Amino acid sequence: MSAPLPLPPVPDPFRLPFHYGALHQLGIDWLVDPGPVRDLLAKHHPDLTAAEFDGRALVSLNYQLYFAQYPFGGGITQEIEYSVIAFPTADRDRLPELTYAQYAQGWDQTKLLGIARIHVVCDNPFAIRAGRELYAEPKRPGWFEVTLPSLNGPAGDTWTVHVNDAAIGGSDGPGRSDGPDTLDRHDAPLLDFTAALDGLRPAPANLAPVTGYGTTPDGRLLAGPMNVYHPYQWYDLTHHTDRTNLTVHSPTTPLGQDLTTLIGPAPAAGAWTYQSPPVAAHNRPYYVRPTTA
Repeated sequence: MSAPLPLPPVPDPFRLPFHYGALHQLGIDWLVDPGPVRDLLAKHHPDLTAAEFDGRALVSLNYQLYFAQYPFGGGITQEIEYSVIAFPTADRDRLPELTYAQYAQGWDQTKLLGIARIHVVCDNPFAIRAGRELYAEPKRPGWFEVTLPSLNGPAGDTWTVHVNDAAIGGSDGPGRSDGPDTLDRHDAPLLDFTAALDGLRPAPANLAPVTGYGTTPDGRLLAGPMNVYHPYQWYDLTHHTDRTNLTVHSPTTPLGQDLTTLIGPAPAAGAWTYQSPPVAAHNRPYYVRPTTA
């Protein structure tokens, strides 16, 4: 029997677990030709194998908007993850045989089926550093323009995400480490995606904890579970292929090339969402009768 593995280090100033104050998330899944997926996964995560559902591999693009509270105040972060659904090759014999719909509703309670991140774009320099150093995420800077369902907006269930290019700078100039990192926005769109889920009936999905996989620069495979304390909502798009749209504006970048090669014109198989419930509401005011003289 092999010896237990040590836990990966947690470098300063990070603390784990990282607690989310609120989370709003949209994921879109595509069932695609497994051949190119296997090739891409072998380059990024050699100790993982791409999962297959009825002979098709599964790739996912998910958007996150989250809030975190720190001792010095609050922080808001947006990011997208482009991932392959995969499992550790050494644990192949522990996996159940599932359809995509069963996986999407959380039937894999081994949690070996996880997201093998291929590209991550994020608008928070501190979160980019944390993702790289803690979870070996291939994280790069970008910025976002979004419209999403909100109790503070018109009724509807349509999500639209525009992802644009950015760079990380410092207070004393780009690339300097002696000042706080800043996000330098570029006027260069990377991709757009939309999910119009209005009128569709979702199914509750017990997906959490979601296992996220990363491979360190020295080739070690990391697995980082993320708990979400409420079911996701999963939308079966088998008969609603017109409800999503993906547009790649930068086909020559690594992200654009991998989106085009793996997904191409394939229709989305499903979408899933999570929105944190509100914790308070400031209500409509009313007039108070004045005191009569």
